[in-house]
Amino acid sequence: MREIVLINITGVDRPGLTAAITGVLAQGGVNILDIGQAVIHDTLSFGILVEIPDTEQGKSVLKDILFKGYELGQQVRFTPVSEQDYQQWVGNQGKKRHIVTLLTRKVTAGQLQAVSSITAKYGLNIDHIDRLSGRMPLDTPADKGKGCIEFSVRGEAADPQALRAEFLSVAQELNVDIAFQEDSLFRRNRRLAVFDMDSTLIEAEVIDELAKAAGVGDKVSEITERAMAGELDFRASFKERLALLKGLDVGVLDSIGASLRLTEGAETLFAELKRLGYKTAILSGGFTYFAKQLQAKLGIDYVFANELEVVDGKVTGVAVEPIVDAQRKADLLKELAHKEGLRLEQTIAVGDGANDLPMLAIAGLGVAFRAKPLVKQSAKQAISTLGLDGVLYLLGLRDRDGQL
Repeated sequence: MREIVLINITGVDRPGLTAAITGVLAQGGVNILDIGQAVIHDTLSFGILVEIPDTEQGKSVLKDILFKGYELGQQVRFTPVSEQDYQQWVGNQGKKRHIVTLLTRKVTAGQLQAVSSITAKYGLNIDHIDRLSGRMPLDTPADKGKGCIEFSVRGEAADPQALRAEFLSVAQELNVDIAFQEDSLFRRNRRLAVFDMDSTLIEAEVIDELAKAAGVGDKVSEITERAMAGELDFRASFKERLALLKGLDVGVLDSIGASLRLTEGAETLFAELKRLGYKTAILSGGFTYFAKQLQAKLGIDYVFANELEVVDGKVTGVAVEPIVDAQRKADLLKELAHKEGLRLEQTIAVGDGANDLPMLAIAGLGVAFRAKPLVKQSAKQAISTLGLDGVLYLLGLRDRDGQL
């Protein structure tokens, strides 16, 4: 009668160990039903679920594995598995899988405890835990660290909305980001990424910088803040702010453009997206003049932003249609996806303001980046602790895969 046995092998990792163990199993005519291996700090954890045939060779295979493990300095444990339990395990393979991603400056036990407790509370079982971030020196400054742990979980959440709300609450409490997304084919096959510009790709709202030069900085900044928080209609507030810039000398544009700073991680993110074959775009309620500068610097494929009308060397203060507002951004995302022959599930959208919410909602991966509370609560995912290159972790990329 055949046997089903789970073999667990632990010890110091060494080259050739897997070949040696599977070589013994091969001599016994064993079938492999499942296999997994992980190495943490040079310590191996190796599991193999096997079906042992009722033959002369099969009868001695467990004893031979025990001897081989002793030769290699490994601990070996055998756990019998009934056919009923195995069939039940097979039956569970159709269940949905999700990815929970923890992003933080420094990973702590408390953060892992919080994430794992919430997943268990909502009926999700953790299958795998992987570290996507690289190894950090112990003396890394607190604001320079970068940690990412990915959990692969199986099952249907008892209450998905409550689960997301609890993740968001814990994330705010612990100053981390927690993403929850379905582990689908599209997650690993995205090909278009679109970005807001102001306060997303750059660390400023350009219209506020122009307003300072025009002597109306406080007034325009107050309107911008309320518009980005969703308290004012973007289209109306944009026209109001632009009118206040009437008469501004065009000569200040170059100096403002030169002073704009890229957001942390922007260069790394775009270099990796380009290497992976993504098309990229700026969809901005800001101005084309500055977006074109970013396009040249980051190698961005498409730019859609608002025109800053200038007559006789002065800003007119008149809005040029069509204004890139919230609906226009969402429409442009759809148009670009169609042009590239992609489904919306294959797109990524990143932004920080209320006028970004429609495009974040329809993208396969919508990320609120260092956003206002309303935007964070409404978006599918949010990143506030790390830089823009944290988006790569949500795609499942490891630091060692590229230049993170």
